[in-house]
Amino acid sequence: MDTKILIQSFTEFAKQKNVDRPTMIRILQDVFRAMIKKKYENDENFDIVINADKGDLEIMRFREIVDDNSEDIWDFDKIAISDAKKIEEDFVVGDEVAEEIKIEDFGRRAVILAKQTLIQRVKDLEKEIIINKYDDLIGEIITGEIYQILSREVLLVDVEGNEISLPRSEQIPKDRYRKGDSLRGIILSVEMFRGNPKITLSRTNPKFLEKLFEKEVPEIFDGLITIKKVVREPGERAKICVESYDDRIDPVGACVGMNGSRIHSIVRELQNENIDVINFTTNTDLYITRALSPAKITSLKIEKENKRVSVYLKPDQVSLAIGKGGQNIKLASKLLDLEIDVFRELDGLQEEDVDLEEFSDEIEGWIIDELKRIGLDTAKAVLNIEKDDLLKRSDLEEETVDNIRATLNKEFE
Repeated sequence: MDTKILIQSFTEFAKQKNVDRPTMIRILQDVFRAMIKKKYENDENFDIVINADKGDLEIMRFREIVDDNSEDIWDFDKIAISDAKKIEEDFVVGDEVAEEIKIEDFGRRAVILAKQTLIQRVKDLEKEIIINKYDDLIGEIITGEIYQILSREVLLVDVEGNEISLPRSEQIPKDRYRKGDSLRGIILSVEMFRGNPKITLSRTNPKFLEKLFEKEVPEIFDGLITIKKVVREPGERAKICVESYDDRIDPVGACVGMNGSRIHSIVRELQNENIDVINFTTNTDLYITRALSPAKITSLKIEKENKRVSVYLKPDQVSLAIGKGGQNIKLASKLLDLEIDVFRELDGLQEEDVDLEEFSDEIEGWIIDELKRIGLDTAKAVLNIEKDDLLKRSDLEEETVDNIRATLNKEFE
């Protein structure tokens, strides 16, 4: 293969892959030096000059002329006077021979291998560039275009054509995908997988919600408001705790915006995920009360050593505290990093109700604990809730629920 064609074809390929000129020259020199080492065992006395634009290559070998009987005759940088005279008759001992090596001297197979090596080096460099680029973008929002929808993942491409994977585990359950649509998410991880960069996107990670607020709320971007913590049930509900460093700024109001203008776009992005914005406070009792919003707590008792809190509410507030499918109490527990036990306060008209502990000889203790966990601590509280709702809120089997209801009903017959 002609040297000019080899270098020019590589240069064109490298430019397509956005490889800068110094890197391109370095790769060429590395490959040619590898060829020299393979043929001559040493490359220290070789100079390589490359003109990538014109496709010119010059390889020069420098050796000192020694007498035919010299002990140094076999050194890599020495040449016998008899051999030197074959190159030029006027040479004498002590002169330096500068000999140009043609690429054809390396053999056809070596040249073909060099071409393959050059292309592979650029591909490896391209992969390295992608890894480094996205490694710096971990936790940041990017937009991609959907080009393939698979059962286990959705594949997107960025503006440079790099493939991005959105696994099923990182998808919002309510998301619906169409080829060609744009989709946003945060870069979750970047790694080499089977020799290629694997970029993983997430739409369920709490960081995604945090970054969306950062984009929509200038006060967060400018550092006037900080996000303390985010907890989510993706696509269903989320709680975000914020704090203002400026007493003149209401952090909750700034996040919600005038008539909800700021938060509405985030809610739409997350498939109508219900977002509670909570004002952080160092007052633990008040923080717990805000975390369980919209329920109104009557009183509470904190067990710091056990990391638990017992909250007491009026009967009509219990379902609000627990939320649909137990979402509100789960998220509040994650936000507070406390286990929350819900109890209903009974008034005088409900004295005929019976505490579940009274049935400990008929109902197993773990079942009573499970019912209390979801705010049902009396017999009537259990009986007043729909069977289907009880099954959704708890981890109890249908047969177990039927037996519980039958046992409690006997008490009031």
